[in-house]
Amino acid sequence: MKILFLTQTYPRFDGDTAGPFIRDLALGLLRLGDEVTVLIPHAPEVRKAWDDAGIRVRSFRYAPESWELLGYSRSLDADEKVKKGAGLVAPFYLLAARRAARRLLAAEPFDLVHAHWIVPNGLAAAPLARRVPLAIGLHGSDVFMAEKPVLRAFAARALRSASLLTGCSQELVDRVCRLGAEPATKRVIPYGVDTAVFEPGARSDPGWRSRLGVPDGAELALSVGRMVTKKGYQVLLPALGRLLEAHPNTHFVFAGEGDRLEEFRQATARFGDRVHFPGIVFRQDLPDLYRSADLFFLPAIHDAAGNVDGLPNVILEAMATGLPVVASGISGIPLAVEHEVTGLLVEEGDGAGFAAAVGKLLANPELRRSLGAAGRRKAEAELTWDAVAARYHEAYETMLGR
Repeated sequence: MKILFLTQTYPRFDGDTAGPFIRDLALGLLRLGDEVTVLIPHAPEVRKAWDDAGIRVRSFRYAPESWELLGYSRSLDADEKVKKGAGLVAPFYLLAARRAARRLLAAEPFDLVHAHWIVPNGLAAAPLARRVPLAIGLHGSDVFMAEKPVLRAFAARALRSASLLTGCSQELVDRVCRLGAEPATKRVIPYGVDTAVFEPGARSDPGWRSRLGVPDGAELALSVGRMVTKKGYQVLLPALGRLLEAHPNTHFVFAGEGDRLEEFRQATARFGDRVHFPGIVFRQDLPDLYRSADLFFLPAIHDAAGNVDGLPNVILEAMATGLPVVASGISGIPLAVEHEVTGLLVEEGDGAGFAAAVGKLLANPELRRSLGAAGRRKAEAELTWDAVAARYHEAYETMLGR
C-alpha cells in the first residue's frame, strides 16, 4: 500500500537523533513491500526533498526561518510548557501542513495518511479524512498537549475523523480516548529496535570509557535521554551520593541535552569525575556507548502537568545491547521491561527505591548478565523493527477493511 506519514520530526542527517523511530518504522514497511512518503516541516538542515533509502521525504514551509519553532524538540520548555513563540506560530503550521498534504494527495493516490503526534499533526490532518483514511499515532508529549482545555475539543474532533489510533502504551491510548472519541480500530504497538546495530560486543578502543575518563575496571551505569523533567533524573540525584559512597568503583553517565542539563550538572558537581554529562550523542556513536556500560537506568515520571513518555527507544536499545535495565514501571515501559526477567521496575518517583535497585545490580554481576541476556532475547524475538512494522501493516489492513 502507499502510505503518507505526516510528522514534525525526522532524521535530518546521518546520526541525527531526531525521530529515528519514524524512519525505522518506514524502512520496516518498505521491506514489507509498502511505499512510504514522509512529510515534515522545514527546519535548519532540512532539505526541500530527498530520497532516504527508498523513503521519499518532502518538507514544507510554514513561517520565516527564525519563526520555525515547532518540531525537533523546540516547542516545549523542559517538555512541561509550550514556548511562547511556538504557540504563536502553531496555527500557521497547521494550515501549511494541511495544504502540503493536500497537494501530495492531489498529485498521486495514497491508501492512507498516518499523522504522528495528535498535536499538531492529527489536528492538521483531520480534514483530510474526507478524501483518504486517516490514522493518528500517539507518542507522549502530544497526549499531554491534547488534554489542555484549549485543545481538547480539536483533539476529540480529530479522533472522530480517524479510522485508526496507534500508541506505544495503553495509557496514552486510554487518555486520548477519554477526550470523547474512540476510533473503530485501536492498537498498542511498542517501538522496535535494530538488533543488528544495537548488539552486545567488545568495548571499542579507545572507546567511551577512555573519552570520559572511566577506568576499565570500573562499573558504568548509563542513561541516555533528554535532560527534561519527565525523564525523572531529578528523582535519582538526591540519592546519588549514597550510591556512589556504597559503590566506590562506579561511574554514572547521563547522556543527552535539554533544558535542565546545566541544572543537573551543577547538582552533581560535588561528585567530581565520577558523574559524567557528555551532552548529545549522535546515533552512530550510541552502540559503542551502550557497550561501554554495565547497566542502564531511566527513572521516568509523569511531570506535574501529566506529560510522560510512551516507551523510550533508549530502553529498547539498551536491551538489545544486552544491558539489564532499571526503570520506572509506567506507561509503555512494562511492554519491554519485565520485572526480574529483563530488568527491574521501580515505583514512579521513588528515588530511594530506584537507587536501591541500581545498587542491587551493581552488587551482583551475575544478575546483571542474566537480566541483560534475557533482554537481548526479548528484543530479538519480539521487538525488531520488522516485527513492529508487520503489526502496523496488519493494523492498516484492518483499518482499510482488507
